[in-house]
Amino acid sequence: MRTLHVGLRVNDRARSVAFYTTLGYQVVGEVPETPIGHLTMLQLPRDPFVSLELVHDPSRGEVDPGGFSHLVIAVDDVSLAIAALADDGIASEAPSSPDGSDTFWTAMLTDPDGYRIELVQWPPGHPEGMTASDLRGPDVAPKECSAKDVGPELFRRQQAGDDTVSQ
Repeated sequence: MRTLHVGLRVNDRARSVAFYTTLGYQVVGEVPETPIGHLTMLQLPRDPFVSLELVHDPSRGEVDPGGFSHLVIAVDDVSLAIAALADDGIASEAPSSPDGSDTFWTAMLTDPDGYRIELVQWPPGHPEGMTASDLRGPDVAPKECSAKDVGPELFRRQQAGDDTVSQ
């Protein structure tokens, strides 16, 4: 098994497509009039497959992203990415480094429907996605991973005002 894509309900299809294409996604195609609404399939240039589906169905009422935490997107350089997005009118929170280094950075932004998006700049040599070693460190066996290993990062996010982390 593998995750294929995430589907997000959106209030205004055109507005959301404009936002996500500004973010870097490309429209792959659309599937109108499905039982769950009009589907717009998107992918990022380095993704081999569709990774995001925008679902638009006005008959289902307003979108409430409250049950969804966040979507994570890898970027080469967080500072350059948020500067380019700012030039296109997309605001972001200030970038921060989860481990205090000069090479690992994250920044949060919010789409038009209130979905939170985390931009991540991995350190050089890091795999393209999160791995088990990110949660436990390179020298710790999986059975030794505990809440104390991720606690400092969750605390940092809470202090930074990240509302995707419960108090």
